[in-house]
Amino acid sequence: MPSIRIELFIHAPAEVIFDLARSIDIHAKSTAQTRERPIAGRTSGLIELGETVTWEAIHFGIKQKLTAKITEMERPSYFVDEQVRGAFKSFKHTHEFIPAEGGRTRMIDIFEYCSPMGILGKLADKWFLEAYMRDFLLQRNLYIKSEAEKAMKEK
Repeated sequence: MPSIRIELFIHAPAEVIFDLARSIDIHAKSTAQTRERPIAGRTSGLIELGETVTWEAIHFGIKQKLTAKITEMERPSYFVDEQVRGAFKSFKHTHEFIPAEGGRTRMIDIFEYCSPMGILGKLADKWFLEAYMRDFLLQRNLYIKSEAEKAMKEK
């Protein structure tokens, strides 16, 4: 099962980044390249523990739907979302926010997933899917970093 880990230091408090990371509106803006939009469950604002969101997006030229549920949350330290329905066999996505020196926060994003289709899924992981998901998550996290640091400059 592939596991993707991305760490960024952000010049903003954990509380600010935590809320940006669970914002449905920010998620949609950060994934504009795939035309991701919420279509069911929580469709705007801040997603909470136990809530679901269904996203519709275009990946690899195919319109797809994915439903995720927030299964764990401890504000402002971490939250976990897990696939309920979608293209993956399963996934668990952990978001951690650790205060660091100088008013910074270390944001750690861990995405563990299992592709469908057995050996074909494993080959897809090696050939392109893992790299695609790493880039997708990095772009999303860089957007969150930009929004958080912009908000701190405006204060």
